[in-house]
Amino acid sequence: MPRPQRPRRTVLAVPGSSRRMLEKAPGLDVDAVFLDLEDAVAPDAKAGARDLVVAALHEGDWSGKAVTVRVNDATRPGAHRDVVEIVSRAGDRIDAIMLPKVEHIAHVHWIDVLLGQLEREHDLEPGRIGLELIIEGPRGLADVQRIAAASPRLDTLVYGPGDFTSAMRIPTLTVGDTSIGGHDPIDPVFSQLAVAARANDAQVIDGPYAGIHDFDGLRRAAEHTRAFGFDGKWVLHPAQIEVVNEVFTPDPAAVERAERILAAYAHHTSAAGGTRGAVLFEGEMIDEATHRMARTIAAAGHRAGLGRGRDDDGDGAGA
Repeated sequence: MPRPQRPRRTVLAVPGSSRRMLEKAPGLDVDAVFLDLEDAVAPDAKAGARDLVVAALHEGDWSGKAVTVRVNDATRPGAHRDVVEIVSRAGDRIDAIMLPKVEHIAHVHWIDVLLGQLEREHDLEPGRIGLELIIEGPRGLADVQRIAAASPRLDTLVYGPGDFTSAMRIPTLTVGDTSIGGHDPIDPVFSQLAVAARANDAQVIDGPYAGIHDFDGLRRAAEHTRAFGFDGKWVLHPAQIEVVNEVFTPDPAAVERAERILAAYAHHTSAAGGTRGAVLFEGEMIDEATHRMARTIAAAGHRAGLGRGRDDDGDGAGA
């Protein structure tokens, strides 16, 4: 069975060593947060950051948000300790563990087994802790299909732009901006990540845009990955939240039209409507393929709080 998908339009990066940001983050208008023990934390501050993250998970009101902790990558000595400390002390307070720099299925198998052991040890529901896997280099991308299928815990695949563009020697100095002469060399990467995620019933998330107050650049980057079917994007600063929320919130008019298509298709394929497989609706021919497209738009709208929140069968459409 696919894991339930929570809204992740905006995913806020929260440094695990910053008490101020850990206290502020629960009140911000984002769908998801990840409390970071990796890149945002200096090497000498990692042990203290674990304590701050555990305290924040217990003391903050994170209701209404998907809550993830980013640990260090599987090749780092501190990665095992990150996972053990967080799950042992606050495993019931998180939705997922985020693993960076995933390059081999062995990395996924390692954390999947470790999480299973910790869940049993601490009486947590087996499999309840999901995985968010960051693809940050060519090795990970080359094996992304097997990586995505390596664990039923998979919640999201995430594109890590900084390390990826560096590894590919793409000439840019702004993380998240790879448009060169009107062409984006990362487009094939977006396609591969989206296909791998969808093939495994997971979400796909874009990484950060480093120009904090370059709102036009942020919007372009967000709209670009949205066109590939991405579900959301990281934000590094509260000033970026409004733009990313707006880009990844479906157009209310599109959601309304999708619901009308669902209703019309349900009627015309029923006995009362003549059980037709294809019908003309508002000047456009609709059939089963249109029906599936409309369900996707309607479900995205429902996750964002738009529309009636019901599918064409009268059941909840949440995916």
